[in-house]
Amino acid sequence: MVIFSVYVVNKAGGLIYQYDNYVPRTEVEKTFSHPLDLVLKHHDEKVVVSFGQRDGIKVGHAVLSINGVDVLGKNTADGKDILEYLKDPANYPVSIRFGRARLSSNEKLMLASMFHSLFAIGSQLSPEVGSSGIEMLETDVFKLHCFQTLTGIKFIVLADPRQSGIDALLKKIYEIYSDFALKNPFYSLEMPIRCELFDQNLKSALEVAEKAGNFGAGS
Repeated sequence: MVIFSVYVVNKAGGLIYQYDNYVPRTEVEKTFSHPLDLVLKHHDEKVVVSFGQRDGIKVGHAVLSINGVDVLGKNTADGKDILEYLKDPANYPVSIRFGRARLSSNEKLMLASMFHSLFAIGSQLSPEVGSSGIEMLETDVFKLHCFQTLTGIKFIVLADPRQSGIDALLKKIYEIYSDFALKNPFYSLEMPIRCELFDQNLKSALEVAEKAGNFGAGS
């Protein structure tokens, strides 16, 4: 089973920690002749497919490399605008690698804040007083699990829908946070977590969870 990522969000909705444990990369590389039979556009500092699908390339996929050289956002490695480069017939045939681009730091901050708001909305919509808020969201390819502490810190884990033991993992991450962040004299409450021992113990906990599915006594 697979655990994809971990997020820690403070009580104000700010992302104070994020770790990508496993990021599946679906990538397709094809050689194209002029004119390009896909429509591309700029989106959030990337060049993405806006129309046309073929050979595993889908709308929303980003340009990751051109002729084997990774691109830099909207530009080629030598600083040229990708869209302008691909308009020039002299640059063909051209090999383009497409795939889902990783979330930027700003996108992760925005999504953490959005989930914080959804969590609050979920609590307010509850027909009963004292709702815990959103504890799980499920899709066909992953489940989002959330554990909120009494002080309002949210621990969020994205995992394979078949992964077991996530409730125990969330509590284990809370223990690690208490032991290696809160007890760190250099850590300021509600601020980003930058602690090597926290990182090490979190990674170990994720490995145990993936292999065993849960935590035994003394883990």
